[in-house]
Amino acid sequence: LQILSKGELQVSDKERHTQLEQMFRDIATIVADKCVNPETKRPYTVILIERAMKDIHYSVKPNKSTKQQALEVIRQLKETMQIERAHMRLRFILPAKEGKKLKEKLKPLIKVIESEDFQEQLEIVCLVDPGCFREIDELIRSETKGKGSLEVLSLKDVEEGDEKLQ
Repeated sequence: LQILSKGELQVSDKERHTQLEQMFRDIATIVADKCVNPETKRPYTVILIERAMKDIHYSVKPNKSTKQQALEVIRQLKETMQIERAHMRLRFILPAKEGKKLKEKLKPLIKVIESEDFQEQLEIVCLVDPGCFREIDELIRSETKGKGSLEVLSLKDVEEGDEKLQ
């Protein structure tokens, strides 16, 4: 009973190696899903990300989650290659009274404003960095006291299709 309650399971070298390899692949997949080439706005392939991770000699930490490590990898890859988190497309609907004032507070967090419509209320469709999402959400909730709304139109803004060569 003591062995069952306090003992540890022995993991063979091969099992450990397979587990680390799987985590490495998972991290590369998450990075490929979340990132794009900032010039072309096209996603990178998983194989290209894996190769880049090997080039920077990234070692997997088995006790950290793959998502945390993926965000760490993105920061490290920015130093060696052109890579950026894909922007999120959001729509804000803000009450007319707080709209103008709130727009000024949101401006530093917004990358690109795609459309702006101001009639009874202010409606803005824009691109933002995914890291700012929580901050934007809290700002809208606190400033409008629940009257404003925030809608995610797409989680990542990427170009699809074939690229035309001149």
